[in-house]
Amino acid sequence: MIYSVIVDISNSQVDRVFDYISEQEYSVGQRVEVDFAHRVTEGYVVEIKDSTDCPPDKLKPILRAKDDFCAISPQLMQLGKYMQYKYNLRFIDILRLFVPSEMRGDRVKALVKRKATLACDKGSVEDILTTIKANAAKQRAVVEYLNEHGATLVEQLNADFGSAAVKSVLDKGIIVVNQIVMRRRPQVLTVKDSYHVPTLTQQQQLVADTVLSDRHGSYLLHGVTGSGKTEVYMTIIEKVVSQGKTCIMLVPEISLTPNVMRLFRDRFGDRVALLHSGLSKGERYDEWMRLKNGEAVIAIGARSAIFAPLDNIGAIIIDEEHDASYISDFNPRYDTKDVAKYRRQQNDCILLLGSATPGLDTYYQAMQGKLKLLEMPQRINKHPLPEVETVDMALETRRGNKGILSQTLKKRLDEVSANGKQAMLFLNRRGYSSFLMCTKCGYVAKCADCDITLTVHREDNELKCHYCGKRYHMLDTCPECHSQSFRQGKIGTQQIVELLKNLYPDVKVLRMDADTTQTKEGHAKILTAFANHEASILVGTQMIAKGHDFPDVTLVGILDGDQSLYYSNYLAAERTFQLLTQVAGRSGRNNDSGKVVLQTYTPQHYCLQLVARQDYKAFYRREINLREASAFPPFSVIVRILYSGEREKDCIEQLTAHYADIVKLKEQDTSAFLYLDKMRCPLKRAEKKYRFQILMKLTNDCAEQTIHKLFAITDNRTMRDVQVFVEQNPQNLS
Repeated sequence: MIYSVIVDISNSQVDRVFDYISEQEYSVGQRVEVDFAHRVTEGYVVEIKDSTDCPPDKLKPILRAKDDFCAISPQLMQLGKYMQYKYNLRFIDILRLFVPSEMRGDRVKALVKRKATLACDKGSVEDILTTIKANAAKQRAVVEYLNEHGATLVEQLNADFGSAAVKSVLDKGIIVVNQIVMRRRPQVLTVKDSYHVPTLTQQQQLVADTVLSDRHGSYLLHGVTGSGKTEVYMTIIEKVVSQGKTCIMLVPEISLTPNVMRLFRDRFGDRVALLHSGLSKGERYDEWMRLKNGEAVIAIGARSAIFAPLDNIGAIIIDEEHDASYISDFNPRYDTKDVAKYRRQQNDCILLLGSATPGLDTYYQAMQGKLKLLEMPQRINKHPLPEVETVDMALETRRGNKGILSQTLKKRLDEVSANGKQAMLFLNRRGYSSFLMCTKCGYVAKCADCDITLTVHREDNELKCHYCGKRYHMLDTCPECHSQSFRQGKIGTQQIVELLKNLYPDVKVLRMDADTTQTKEGHAKILTAFANHEASILVGTQMIAKGHDFPDVTLVGILDGDQSLYYSNYLAAERTFQLLTQVAGRSGRNNDSGKVVLQTYTPQHYCLQLVARQDYKAFYRREINLREASAFPPFSVIVRILYSGEREKDCIEQLTAHYADIVKLKEQDTSAFLYLDKMRCPLKRAEKKYRFQILMKLTNDCAEQTIHKLFAITDNRTMRDVQVFVEQNPQNLS
């Protein structure tokens, strides 16, 4: 039999199939070892056929199978071909998404351990003990322990009774030892011994019934913060799983998974598996294997969980569907929602997108009838949304308050402290301050590898690049003029915590950002501590903005409401509205009323005024009209071709060649292009690589056809040392 194999080498020159021969049977999607370029290489079987154009004397045999199972199902193979067509990706890069990375190169295997039990043919325990000398106390203790506790790990018996005693009873045939596969499980926030399924509210029940009555539709659930969307998700999943189907539940960030995982484990037990990059190698492999083997039927995780090895899927749910993290902005680039829609078609199942602040493009699809709109406009038990107080920080400054905390926010913090409640303070800027500048000559510390200023981290006494992660010693003197006078940039979360500790020395403060959550269980430990009232104030970046439900949080402070509002990106207002509305929704989720203090220098801006009213529909109407007038998505498709390389000259040469071909393409069909230009990227250099881009805006009618012509152009005459990526509606234009 002839097997077409793609080798596991991420290189455009070998991103194609090679034919091998074997008398042994293999399946499409199975991992194999082959001789490629005179070395043993891993690969995947992608096709089985009876004949080949390759001369018989050139055909090499498949050496062996890597696994005793098929790693990639036919359904995922089909998905891979769709993604290759949709995004022009290397096929091997797509296949790598479908299996745990640690499987490649045998970097992780099943954890096999030895378990001991009493030999069944030795009679009763009393009979067994008569065969052991009276003074062999430890041997007798081993037998008594196994009789009471049953099968036990040999390593535990060795630790408790000594390896010599265990070996003795094993040699006598009193115990038998078998090898078993142990599953490494991610740590989850405390799971309850019993779980009471709450009664759905009328609006929750209506949404669940509507979705379950169809079973094949695509829905957008627009529910305000605190309306109980998670309970609706679990109700739908419970019904789907009871019918023998599987489910995928996505959350946007790893920081959200501990709480969601606890809720799902409470309700569904071991039928749930967790998939995300924050797990250990062994945990990630074992969770994937549990889904593959059918031990678990519900996959929960961040973006990569959409590739869970599940068949017979009954529901795919994407929570906080508006979040930009669902779009991969590094190779391989893909949109999780596109992938989810394709898997929905493959399985003819439910696709449910949920958010309190849906993406404008998603809500527009609902308005056009491409998605069925479901709404939950009220919080659980009709609790009111939090009251938002907008504070004009320009007025605060004129009154003499030059600090980052307004008098209003300080007053509200005093009230929270006096009432024994909790507060969350949001500032989407980590570190101590955003830059370090010499006041004499104007020198600003920048990363040597990136065109970006270094952030001051006072705790580590370092300067850090938040793009590539490189660290530098703190400057005592200016390297240009040797002055020792510096000023620092905008305040970060580290400085806020320091300020709060000075203002409220008796109040415990926690911080949650990328710096405090670097350890494996960093997110869960901070969230657990705050939930247990080990701190009264939680300061954080966007990690605290969504998905968290702390009943005693009655105050949310937004310290810099303008931060993301004036980015040079058409998405700036949308992202600001979504982020601030989400973080405001953390307040007042229980019986106590909630308050939000929104600090801004531009209180008159329509986006911030609508945040204060928490009026998504009004924001949508205003923003969608602006998009239509300016022909931005969803009324067009923006395409960026990104060029990066270590030699600036090579990048420019490659861009120039492609741009000339695109100009010819535009001349052939001018109606397809609304805009076309080439330029340096705003972030000119990153991780030692120069960056350039071609930007274009395409009409919706011609976009798909034109994009595939662009793929053909960028695949042609590509230089080896220049990376070229074609992005559709990129989330980040820097």
